[in-house]
Amino acid sequence: MQTVKVWDLPVRLCHWGLAACVLANLAFTEEGSDIHEYVGYTAAGIVAFRLLWGFIGSRYARFSNFFPTPSRPMAHGSNIIRRRPDTHLGHNPFGALMMFALWAAVVGLGVSGYLMTTDRFWGDETVEEIHGFLADSLIPLIALHVTAALAMSFLSKTNLVRAMITGKKNVPDDAFGQPQIFDKD
Repeated sequence: MQTVKVWDLPVRLCHWGLAACVLANLAFTEEGSDIHEYVGYTAAGIVAFRLLWGFIGSRYARFSNFFPTPSRPMAHGSNIIRRRPDTHLGHNPFGALMMFALWAAVVGLGVSGYLMTTDRFWGDETVEEIHGFLADSLIPLIALHVTAALAMSFLSKTNLVRAMITGKKNVPDDAFGQPQIFDKD
């Protein structure tokens, strides 16, 4: 195994900060309370920062490193089906798709939550329904995200949870010969 520094501190802080905000708002804050709003705006702000960091951040934080072009998820899925999971130092294509889905839900929650406080949309059932749908959609997305991270940890023999805490991934020595992997720093 080789240890490779992959995720920088801003990526890890965004990941765990967003997880904390979502957990707090789904489980612990009262809907419509000031705390619920502030936590929601904080979550949307974290996503906004992470989107910016995707353009100006470190190598593995940049979208150019992992953006899920149509061919990348197809190749990744094909390799998984053939039980030959490819190694990605940064996010794999399915992980990238999950990130964008989670971020879209969080930004949508922030926007719809804000709109519900404005004079124009106060009490608007459509905006409230959108907000509720997005909040409800986070639960299965999070479950899928956690399940996939654990499954890919097993398949790739890389502890992805630890890597998101430390920023370092342990990857098999033979991984660097794979054509799908991005080269080592």
